[in-house]
Amino acid sequence: MAALLDELLVILHGIWTRRWLALAVAWGVCMAGWLGIALIPNSYQSKARVYVNTQSLLEDKVGITQVQSQQDLDRVRQTLASTGNLERVVRETDLSRTVNGPRDMAAKITRLREGITVVAQLDPSMIDISATWADASLSDSANARISQQIVQKLVDIFQETNLSSDRVETKQSLAFLDQQLAQRGQQLAAAEQRRVQFEQRYAGMLPGAGSIGQRMDAARSEINSIDSQLVQAQSALAAMNGQLAGTPQTLPGVGSSGGPSALAQAQADLASMRARGFTSDHPDVIAAQRQVNLLRGQASGGAGGTPNPAYLSIRSMQAERAATVQGLSARKAQLQADLNSMSARQTDEPGLSAEQEKLDRDYEVLKTQYDKMLADREEIRLRGDVKSETGSVQFRVVNPPNLPTVPEAPNRPLLLVGIWVLGMGAGIGTAFAMAQIKGGFPNAARLEKIMGVPVIGSISQTVGAAQAAVEKQRLKWFAGASGGLAALCLLLIVIEFVQRGLA
Repeated sequence: MAALLDELLVILHGIWTRRWLALAVAWGVCMAGWLGIALIPNSYQSKARVYVNTQSLLEDKVGITQVQSQQDLDRVRQTLASTGNLERVVRETDLSRTVNGPRDMAAKITRLREGITVVAQLDPSMIDISATWADASLSDSANARISQQIVQKLVDIFQETNLSSDRVETKQSLAFLDQQLAQRGQQLAAAEQRRVQFEQRYAGMLPGAGSIGQRMDAARSEINSIDSQLVQAQSALAAMNGQLAGTPQTLPGVGSSGGPSALAQAQADLASMRARGFTSDHPDVIAAQRQVNLLRGQASGGAGGTPNPAYLSIRSMQAERAATVQGLSARKAQLQADLNSMSARQTDEPGLSAEQEKLDRDYEVLKTQYDKMLADREEIRLRGDVKSETGSVQFRVVNPPNLPTVPEAPNRPLLLVGIWVLGMGAGIGTAFAMAQIKGGFPNAARLEKIMGVPVIGSISQTVGAAQAAVEKQRLKWFAGASGGLAALCLLLIVIEFVQRGLA
């Protein structure tokens, strides 16, 4: 510990003996640094905060999501610092007074682009717009005023972009879609006409929709279904025929005068069916008419007994089953004839199916494109109406552009103190380096250690009264010079704050 203390004292002694060199270096560094700081122009920054709300319940209903709104906001932010907008800022502010030709205009646009900042806050609806301007040829008040004008003009452009760009874009999109829809409509009409002409020539032989192959497959499937239904109907008809053969037509042992007249009842039933709107081809009407005819024949023939109701019911059911079988057979015959005709035509013209598939495919493609473009046009029109009529874009200036009173950069008080500290460090470092370079033996112990021989003794310096007075005067001069450097630094800081207040 004692050795370290001795080493520290040696270093301090070497610096103290060269204190005037240290002070001179400190003054030189400080003066050069403070002069450089004085040459740096003050840059002033003006800020504004705007609120843009692009969210709307109605917009969500028509497909304008929050992501799309954010994309629109980002697009406006990117175009805000475009060359055209920045040139407009230069021309409509006091910067136009200092523009001398296209080259100067380009330089100012470049400086503006570097000094303008557009930042979105955590809430994406909040946008901070700031601009920094520094021109050594202008006064501080002029620089501050220009920075405020830049931000104000950017806010105006931002508002115009939000309120007018959507309308212009919507009109352009609608005009383009109308033109495309007209072309697609003509192509679709021509394709539909070709398709109708083809169906009139060939495809009308088979029912249903689709290509010839699809219709033939549907016809074959229907014939198979009819075959199964026909088998069931024929089985039911055979059962009715067998049951009818074992059922007597009349019931013996009861006279025709017993009970109400069966003929009158049958005629009443037939009249009731006709009153309900049943036609003569209806199975129930046919069965009732047969029953009336049968009863009339029995009444005219004078046959004994009463008609058997079970026989009449089975006879009616038999007629219904027979009509079903006849209808299914006719339907099958018609489908089979059409199928045979279409198969023969396909054999004669093998490209018929391929031609219809091509016509159908072209028609479906054009129709799909037309429907999609029509839906897009309606969606764009509805979005434009929502944004223009309902006022979905809400723009409000939360914090207007401020007139800065304190320069954004440089921070002169901090730089002045930093230069003073740097100068003091440079002076002390220079004195320490000179002490190490020139060498010497500050005490007997150092001499004995380096030379390797014992030191018998040392003679201390004796200062007389006159020399002590001189050293005391020099010490006052040194203290005054050191204090003057610190006082000058403090004075410069005070001047800086006074200038800020005046600005």
